[in-house]
Amino acid sequence: MLVRLIYASRAVDPQSSEATEAILTSSRSHNPAWGITGILCYGNGIYLQALEGGRAAVNELYGQILRDPRHKDVVLLSYAEINERSFGGWTMGLVNLAKLNTSIVLKYSEKPELDPYAVSGDVALALLQELMVTASIMGRT
Repeated sequence: MLVRLIYASRAVDPQSSEATEAILTSSRSHNPAWGITGILCYGNGIYLQALEGGRAAVNELYGQILRDPRHKDVVLLSYAEINERSFGGWTMGLVNLAKLNTSIVLKYSEKPELDPYAVSGDVALALLQELMVTASIMGRT
């Protein structure tokens, strides 16, 4: 059974790009064996991530994220059974939230700077899907 999990968190060290690079490297290395695909958005010290895959694998990975010292204030925005993946082409795509077009952000947010803590899981998913369609996702591998 496929599931999609979307969460937000804050970077423990928002000034360090090394943590984000390490998360991406680890994701791209381990996710294919687990059958997990997804997208990671990062900007202004905030992560917004969607994970898709088998229920057990996604649950296990989310448990690891909750224990990961690079994350704090982890909040589950959405968890749902799905019929098909939205982000199947990415072992872990990357979006730099700081470089998003303001009009895309304002479509889903009260302010021109996205705060995933202030949106619903459905809104977060709609934004992530639009980012995919508008080619805002980098790194297909």
